[in-house]
Amino acid sequence: MTGHPYRLQSLCLLALVAVPGTASALQFHTPHSDPIAPVLLGVTGILFMALLGRFGARKLQLPSVLGELGMGILIGNLAYLFSFDLIIVLREGPALFDTIGNLLQGEALELACCTQALATEKTAHVLSLLRGPHGSELIQVAQTLDIFSRYGIIFLLFMVGLRTSLDEMRQVGPDSLRVATIGVLLPFALGFGSSWLLIPDISLHTSLFLGAALGATSIGISVMVLQELKMESTKVARIILGAAVLDDILGLLLLSIVSGIVVTGGISAEQILTVIAMTAIFLTAAVYLGPMLLKLIIALVRHLDLMEAKMFISFLFVMILAWMANLAGLATIIGAFTAGLIMHDAYFKHWGRVSEHTVCIKDLIMPLEVILVPIFFVLMGIQVKLETFLDWQVVILSAGLLLSAIVGKVFSGLGAASGNNRWAIGIGMLPRGEVGLIFAAIGKSLDVINDALFSAIVLMVILTTLLAPPLLKYSLQRDSGRAE
Repeated sequence: MTGHPYRLQSLCLLALVAVPGTASALQFHTPHSDPIAPVLLGVTGILFMALLGRFGARKLQLPSVLGELGMGILIGNLAYLFSFDLIIVLREGPALFDTIGNLLQGEALELACCTQALATEKTAHVLSLLRGPHGSELIQVAQTLDIFSRYGIIFLLFMVGLRTSLDEMRQVGPDSLRVATIGVLLPFALGFGSSWLLIPDISLHTSLFLGAALGATSIGISVMVLQELKMESTKVARIILGAAVLDDILGLLLLSIVSGIVVTGGISAEQILTVIAMTAIFLTAAVYLGPMLLKLIIALVRHLDLMEAKMFISFLFVMILAWMANLAGLATIIGAFTAGLIMHDAYFKHWGRVSEHTVCIKDLIMPLEVILVPIFFVLMGIQVKLETFLDWQVVILSAGLLLSAIVGKVFSGLGAASGNNRWAIGIGMLPRGEVGLIFAAIGKSLDVINDALFSAIVLMVILTTLLAPPLLKYSLQRDSGRAE
């Protein structure tokens, strides 16, 4: 018992010493003989913050994503108040890279900045940083972190696909299908409608993306509660898990449609049907031709050892499908998720029985996910600008989105047949987690989600993720008490 306070004091001391030191170093006011040194420092600093956030979440028995997101919000807003250069740059997110793109096309720096989504009062400060002696280093670090975070999203969705069985998807009953359909369409409709009511001058594209972000579900949090209560094999749990799998598919399809509308600028029935057709063609081609491609690649690398073969082929396959999804006009994460659905260890039978393999694909890919995904969550937190909540319109919109998110998912439980614990099923669909953040990030990169709306979505993600575990536990325990 005496060791716990000592470890806690040691951790606090480490944080007090390391965090200010890291933040100070991130100012880049010291010369570097190696041009990659600032990148190493920046990436290491962000990972260290993610580690502290994850540790804090685990101590509080919260999902890791909330700790990493919360740490990003904390350092993003505190460092902004104390004018840390890198954090100021990272807070602007996709708008900064649009600025860089315009610079490469020959625009003057002032015009390139002012024509982007940077607020007027921030433009002068960002301009001074980009024109300063360390401007190139700041851009280099920001771009590296952005690329790492995008890789993190791809591997996150790949792992979600790996944990999803196509056979189980075919076996899920009508209950799961109805729950998933209601759980995507009802929050989408409520989010779309509430945004139109609460923001009179909102664009149609923005309302569509807000609705799509509310339709996402993060099943990992509900699974943890079910496992804790030792109820993962119950009928209610199977309905929740089956609905969550179908929810991912329907949510990604909805994301494809909305993204396609935003990119093309059209919203005609023909455009929607085109996006649906492209999604169907891509998924069909991937599911039926993907195994053939895998077998061909495996035949070419049969002389590699098992670990090399699984690692290289998995990496290549997910990247190829992510690129092909983008080529088809879809989000890269759809390709990554599809790659996870297709890929499994049974393809590597040349190296002996699967049960005798010393390594599996999940174990090999997990280190990439563990390193890259936290960078994404911390960056998402850094881009949350708490000052936007000083506007009452943003606060009202946040409340409207949160209410729509809760009502839409809880009432999805009505899709289950009578006799099931419908409230538990609906609450099990409630947490948004990492999937909602990915939707928000894509919307921001497409310039249809501004800083205020992004912060409102992140707040919705945090609160639904916090509410789901205790509500689900209470609903399940009450139902089991009645059964007794």
